[in-house]
Amino acid sequence: MKPRTKIRLGDLLVQEGIISEEQLMQTLSAQKQSGRKLGHMLIELGFVSENQLLTFLSQHLGVPLVDVSQYQVSVEAVLLLPEVQARRYRALVLDDKGDHLLVGMSDPADLAAIDILSGVLPKPVKVAVVSDAQLFQAYDRFYRRTEDIASFAQELAEEYQDDDEFDFDTGVDDEQDTAVARLLQSIFEDALQTKASDIHIEPDNELLRIRLRVDGVLQENVIKEKNIASALVLRLKLMSGLDISEKRLPQDGRTNMRIKGHSIDVRVSTMPVQNGESVVMRLLDQSAGVLSLDQTGMPGPLLKRFRVLLKRPHGMILVTGPTGSGKTTTLYGALSELNQPSAKIITVEDPVEYRLPRINQVQTNSKIGLNFSNVLRTTLRQDPDIIMVGEMRDQETAEIGLRGALTGHLVLSTLHTNDAISSAVRLLDMGAPGYLVASSLRAVIAQRLVRKVCESCSEPHQPSPEEGVWLKNIDPQVANVTFRRGRGCQTCNHTGYRGRVGVFELLEMTESMMNALKSNDSIQFGQAAQHSPGFIPLAKVALTYAKMGITTVEEVLKLIEMVADEQKEAPESEVPVGQIDAGSAETNTDAIDTFESSENKEKPASSSDGFSFELEPKDDSSDNGHG
Repeated sequence: MKPRTKIRLGDLLVQEGIISEEQLMQTLSAQKQSGRKLGHMLIELGFVSENQLLTFLSQHLGVPLVDVSQYQVSVEAVLLLPEVQARRYRALVLDDKGDHLLVGMSDPADLAAIDILSGVLPKPVKVAVVSDAQLFQAYDRFYRRTEDIASFAQELAEEYQDDDEFDFDTGVDDEQDTAVARLLQSIFEDALQTKASDIHIEPDNELLRIRLRVDGVLQENVIKEKNIASALVLRLKLMSGLDISEKRLPQDGRTNMRIKGHSIDVRVSTMPVQNGESVVMRLLDQSAGVLSLDQTGMPGPLLKRFRVLLKRPHGMILVTGPTGSGKTTTLYGALSELNQPSAKIITVEDPVEYRLPRINQVQTNSKIGLNFSNVLRTTLRQDPDIIMVGEMRDQETAEIGLRGALTGHLVLSTLHTNDAISSAVRLLDMGAPGYLVASSLRAVIAQRLVRKVCESCSEPHQPSPEEGVWLKNIDPQVANVTFRRGRGCQTCNHTGYRGRVGVFELLEMTESMMNALKSNDSIQFGQAAQHSPGFIPLAKVALTYAKMGITTVEEVLKLIEMVADEQKEAPESEVPVGQIDAGSAETNTDAIDTFESSENKEKPASSSDGFSFELEPKDDSSDNGHG
């Protein structure tokens, strides 16, 4: 049978009034030179958006529009179509529906390709429309390791029939153990290759989900052999020293492994869920070593101020931000710089993430009463010069740390707060006396990680009117700025992003801030902090990165939304008025590039008069993803 001809997409778009005849001619001319598909050229020239084009195709052809990242893609279905043909016809078999296969295509109007796929695949084909970027991301995600993972999963599933109950008392035999080990090795190798920070293994009804967190975003792989989940969990429990017979309570453990020359420290957390046990593993590549402060991505002027603070003989410096924002990496970078033969350094951590020479590192153990406050008391009797406390978790730990800072020690620690200003207020809310916080606290660094635009596929981007309103609240001068975003390519796994970079704000204590703390006046403290010289809020710093093309408007708005959500959840005393509106008159309205403190402004307690905010391009090593 002669293949059907392709529907002329350009003519349809002109007929519907989505593009003009002139725009079509211009696109066809550009297409002849590039050799790329018409739809790609229309999007690249800005005549239609990708979402607009996909929606049109879905409505006009009567096929569903599928978001691959949210769809439960069947591994077995994917492998029905070889990778070469999938890429050639821009197609992905999403699922086996029994009487037909659901196939996602970026160009569902390509009838010739549909005819060929119908002849190749074992069942009738029904088409869905998916984005090209999601297709390529799915190719790399599924085909790169899917064949190994799927084959190992099938091999393991054969050892455990659906009606079998896994015997936790006898464990696995040699053949079964080999299959489990091979599957786990495949999962860990995939995580190492994608630079994932976490692995999630989650049983879900009849499926087993394996998800990797890459650049802060989860990527999912679905395995239909759910009955292998118990074998994976057992093996992981044995590796991390957990109780294999306990399935009713959460457990935490740790193990080390070596994969392809990398020494990986794995923190394992199990939790009973409706369908079994969920396991999350945090991966720390010990082979990568500790990043120096120069590699964290701090702008030069801010880094200079931070180093001045680190040279002080006493006082407390806090690093704040949510989990995974890079707090620990920043602290380890500071410790690495302070690590000299003349300095006695003791750390109290849960757990110890990186092992540093010459530094006495203590890991807490709540089971035997070795908690932060107990260890910290003993630490002060060990004649330290510098103390690092992994986290200020309660009033007792906070007070001991603050008194240690007041009695001649430099104390570094972290807090889970939304920004620098609310950190000092959090100490008051924890019950620490205001006079003690005022006398001991020297500075707070707040930080986030934002994804970087992939340099290989970076292209101009104009924010939507709604986005523009948010951006103008931060900086009224953004109207004429051309931002950038990643189109998606092989280099970035078709996400448009590659690596992450830190966004920092540094707040140094001033006389008026200390007076507000002494009187427990959080409102006055917030107002004084926002007017302090050199203080630039996170949102404004992130917007500067976007204006320079380092990150995207999307990432900036995510950060603003995150801070806003956290402030809604925080106690009222922690939310200084006007904090989100970083461009308002209540904050620094000077250009972020050349901040200069005037003579009549109050100087911080540190002697830092002001600074020039200049960002330098950073490589992917600035991704300090653990915190």
